[in-house]
Amino acid sequence: MQSVEHPTAIAQTPPPAAQGPLAGIRILDMATVIAAPFSASLCADLGAEVVKLELPEGNDPLRSLSPTTPEHALFWKVSNRGKKGVSLDVRKPEGRALFLRLIESFDVLVENFRTGTLDKWGLDAATLWSVNPKLIILRVTGFGQTGPYAQRPGFARIFEAMSGFAHLTGESGRSPQHMNYPLGDVIAGLFGAFSIATAIAERHRHPDAPGREIDLAATEAMFRLLEALPVEHELLGQARSRSGSRATYTAPSNMYRTADDQWVTLVGSSEPIFKRICQAMEQPALADDPRFATTPDRVRNIDEIDAIVAAWCASRTLAELSEALTRGGVPYSKVYAVDDVIADPHFIAREAIIRLPDPDLGSLPAPMIVPRFSGFKPAAPRTGPAAGEHNAEIYGALGLPADELDKLRRDRVI
Repeated sequence: MQSVEHPTAIAQTPPPAAQGPLAGIRILDMATVIAAPFSASLCADLGAEVVKLELPEGNDPLRSLSPTTPEHALFWKVSNRGKKGVSLDVRKPEGRALFLRLIESFDVLVENFRTGTLDKWGLDAATLWSVNPKLIILRVTGFGQTGPYAQRPGFARIFEAMSGFAHLTGESGRSPQHMNYPLGDVIAGLFGAFSIATAIAERHRHPDAPGREIDLAATEAMFRLLEALPVEHELLGQARSRSGSRATYTAPSNMYRTADDQWVTLVGSSEPIFKRICQAMEQPALADDPRFATTPDRVRNIDEIDAIVAAWCASRTLAELSEALTRGGVPYSKVYAVDDVIADPHFIAREAIIRLPDPDLGSLPAPMIVPRFSGFKPAAPRTGPAAGEHNAEIYGALGLPADELDKLRRDRVI
């Protein structure tokens, strides 16, 4: 397994190469599917020890979510990379008691059950803090711990729709659209990892501070991305809607088809860049046209400038377009499919695809660890664990003898 070489940019002693910035932090991930577990996976990438807790049956819905093979849950394997696995039924009295012993040694608990579920199982925040006063509890739900929708179930597409995000996606005058990936989940996961890191930073500054409970609503995470829309609505009376791939806040900015039927995205968000586009098109006079002199001018005349750029792109092959735009210093890209990403020389040079060791399939490709820290040269994490794979290790560390573990196993507690 090759590791990525990172240049050292900061003149100070780095941490040991095998450890990451979150080394020493222990996270118990008892969440399911994607959003909250992705938070823990991101932390595992950067050195945290993450233990994945499942029911003994290992029936996380992610184990049946595509992509799968008849024998293996591929999404599960790559999404839960870098984690150890234990099984435990906390709904049973013996499971609850064992959970409270387990949680004593963790810094963070990640859960995404419907609001109040852990309370119903006798694992409310007060109980958890009674055994671990400094515990950070990250609760990821669709709509938060309070409010009239707190009990509603939520999935990525619900977060995207209710936040206003899906309203921006699609062609004008036609149906709103979702992308073919659970964006709402992974965005919530990013906010979750940020929340964990923030709470850890606070604890570093105030070591004696009590634990924190973090209420992360995935719909609010999606809405937080749409920063300018509320003020646009209040002060300008506009509710921004979908416009296909065309940006309506700058121009030209759209996806354009080339002569050889490829798609290119091109952005001209400032006057200097627009001038470079005009030069690349061999139409320098356009930059002095009063209709297109500034970004607001171009937005007001967006149909005209978009048609000019679209016609030029349609008259060139991708290779011809790339040569002209690269020479002119214009921001653009072919719209990549995943096979384009894998084959691109820049991604190859950056080792952007890593191979996760896997006990069943040898290794699986997955995106790199992001971001890259100087002095940290991580080995690729292993794929996600089987249900209860590390029971002996994790519960053995609590001092549970083998015969007790066997009884818990027979009773379907673990």
